[in-house]
Amino acid sequence: MTTPNERLRALVHTREFLRDLCDSERTPKVPDSVRAEARRLLRHYPLDRDLKLVGMALPLWFAWREG
Repeated sequence: MTTPNERLRALVHTREFLRDLCDSERTPKVPDSVRAEARRLLRHYPLDRDLKLVGMALPLWFAWREG
């Protein structure tokens, strides 16, 4: 069973992964089409402030912790 903390961590790590895909120094040899798709997805990906609000509204689904 996925815990609220694991669910939030998955969102944060996915955002980091998409950011890495956009950076040619961190992820060389990634096709331009993949980089473009990662940038497109990041445009609408939730920011920390969004995740914090979701965690406050739905603590049984997403566990937000400061720091």
